[in-house]
Amino acid sequence: MKLRCIVVDDEPLAVRMIENYIARTPFLTLEASFTDPVQALSEIRSRRPELVFMDIQMPDLSGLELSHMVPEGTRIIFTTAFKQYAFESYEVSAVDFLLKPVRYQKFLEAAEKAQRLFGLVEAAAAATQPLPPVPPADKSIFIKTDAGMQKVFLRDILYFEGMKDYVRIHLSEGQTLLTHITMKALEDLLPAEGFMRVHRSYIVALDRIDTVSAGCDISIGGAFIHVSESFRPAFDAWLQSRSLVS
Repeated sequence: MKLRCIVVDDEPLAVRMIENYIARTPFLTLEASFTDPVQALSEIRSRRPELVFMDIQMPDLSGLELSHMVPEGTRIIFTTAFKQYAFESYEVSAVDFLLKPVRYQKFLEAAEKAQRLFGLVEAAAAATQPLPPVPPADKSIFIKTDAGMQKVFLRDILYFEGMKDYVRIHLSEGQTLLTHITMKALEDLLPAEGFMRVHRSYIVALDRIDTVSAGCDISIGGAFIHVSESFRPAFDAWLQSRSLVS
């Protein structure tokens, strides 16, 4: 799925940079760019893009104000030179917050997060069964430990806990394993249909979640893990796909 994008920033140089990044990213396509947020709002409502890259501090209409006026289904990635807006950006359920000058690596990570989110929403809408598929019971991965390479069945994993360059694997029956790997590398290794990153330091086995509180705290294997704001949209989409009520 290609995500249609609109860029809104009152700085022409910033617009051109994001346009260049979109052109370099195969799953993104540029619909239009604007330096006038008022004009942009009309086009966003008309074109209904999947994704808007939007500056926060703009004349006449700020990015935060504009974000409340976009159509349902359009997601926002904020770009700004001011860190103090980070918390407010997550309050409006932005996919991500990019600090200027934006590096392409950070841009790509935010775009991939949006791609995963829309993939989950699309899958939920197209699903004919109430539950998404789970990994086969006999599927496994090999984990490098001090004793060598150890086979671990995915069905036995509760969650992963990141600790800098190491990850602790929490298994059923209270067992744990420690391995030298980054959370990003681990996330790429795991099947997306069975595992989700819900926090900078946690990846959970979706089928092992017991409860989710109103404050979005996950209960899993006796542990409680909070879903952080940056990972909330994707988790909410997954949870909605498994809910019997809207």
